This record gives sequence, C-alpha cells and structure tokens, in this order.
Amino acid sequence: MNMMRRMLVGAAAVAVAMSLSSVSGAQQVAKELSGESALEAAKERGALKIGLSLFVPWSMRDKNGELIGFELDVGRKLAEDMGLDPEFVPTAWDGIIPALLSGKFDVIISGMSITPARNLTVNFTEPYAFSGLTIVGNKSMTEGMSEADFNSPDVTFAARRGATPATVIQTVFPNATLRLFDEDGAATQEVLNGNAHATMASEPGPTHDVAKYPETLHKPLDKVFVQSGEAFAVRKGDPDSLNFFNNWIQMHWRNGWLEERQNYWFKSLEWQDLVDQ
Repeated sequence: MNMMRRMLVGAAAVAVAMSLSSVSGAQQVAKELSGESALEAAKERGALKIGLSLFVPWSMRDKNGELIGFELDVGRKLAEDMGLDPEFVPTAWDGIIPALLSGKFDVIISGMSITPARNLTVNFTEPYAFSGLTIVGNKSMTEGMSEADFNSPDVTFAARRGATPATVIQTVFPNATLRLFDEDGAATQEVLNGNAHATMASEPGPTHDVAKYPETLHKPLDKVFVQSGEAFAVRKGDPDSLNFFNNWIQMHWRNGWLEERQNYWFKSLEWQDLVDQ
C-alpha cells in the first residue's frame, strides 16, 4: 500500500511539473515572439529599416543621387506615422528575402507581388499597390508577332533575376530563351540594343519605357499578365507588425493618400525631370 501511495504521489508530482513546464514553455514562446517584433526593434532604435530594390518608378536615384520614388514616399510616410526615422537599405532583388530573414531590415517595401512560393518564407500584408505585367519588345524584331510566336527558342527574353516577370516568362513562354540580369534597367537595355526581343516588367515601367523610346520600343501584345497586388513582406512569427502594417495600409487607402501617390508615380511623368534621362 505504501508503495502504491508513493507511486501515486510521484505520478502527481510529475503531472504538476509537466503542467508547470507547459505553462512556462508557452510563456517563453510568447516572450520570444514579442522579442522578435520588428515594430518593437524599430521603436527601440528610433528608426524603421526598410529593404528595397531599385526599379523605376518604384524606387530610383535622382540627379543628386538621392533615393526617390513611390516606395520612398510610402516608407517615409510609414516611418513618420510611427514617429521614427526611415532607413532605406537598397538590396539586390534575388537576395532581398534572405536579407529580411537575417534581420538586415524590418520590412520589405519594394513592389513585391504576393506569390505562394514567397509566402512559404515570409508573411505578406494586404496590397498597398496594384499593377500588372506587360511585355515591351524591340519594335523592329517583334513587329506583327502573336503571343504564340514568342514561345520559340529563337526568341530571347531579358528579365530581372528572381523577380516575378522571370517566373511568368518561363511559365507562359517555356520554349523561349531567357537571359537574367540584376536590374530591370539592364534587361530593358538589352531590348534597346537588339540583344533581346523583349522583356516583361510591372506597370507603369513598360508604358514609360515605350514613351521614352517610341522609335525602338513598343508593346507587341495588348495584354496584361498576372495582374495582382504588391504588399509589404515581414518575417513570420510577427503578428504585431503584420497587424500594424495592415491597419496603416487600410487607413491610407481610405483617406486617399496611397491612391494619390500611386497616381503621381504611375500615371504621370511629372517626376521625370528629377532623374537622368
């Protein structure tokens, strides 16, 4: 009987210990999640670190070398509303998600389309901008071509490495030759130089490029590919940051600020005198 009592007491002690351990473990997880909040880290340092990659007119450098563009307006307004300084970290596109995950910055604001593959690694906010992908072709090389004509090994596309257009080109035109570059500008230059038939990029870039080089470039297809929204990207396990950014985006859609800024950078050319042509 004494042996049985000791066994029951021992089992009860183990159960209590396991329960306390479970509570302690849950508290530790909650503490770790709170400690990993990008918002808290930004508030502590007094600056919001924003990762972006340069591509017109989302983000670019003006004639004085200063960063300007839609993303810069969004990032500065976001930091201002948080009472923080904005700190922009230009990053190559194919390394921008790893840089976020390694803590190089708090959030990506760089015209990033929401895709399932990316969503496996990062969490996305609601869209803060909307665009689509269109093809820009070398006029002399692609005049009169149909969509089916582009799906040929004899046709060369140029695109930015790691970006959505490169994936879409491979999916829609699997037989075409694809050459990859680190920047959108380099891909467009290949088309201008006649080294590639076409490129694909997010609007309004293609429209601006055609307006800038009307004798060389055109839109060979009257079609928008993968018309989707662009969102902020944040590290997983950070619900506080995701909640704040979503609320900020919703508020500035409602008050018209995001639409006004998007119209300025995407639907006008008023800003072109600020950059080298």
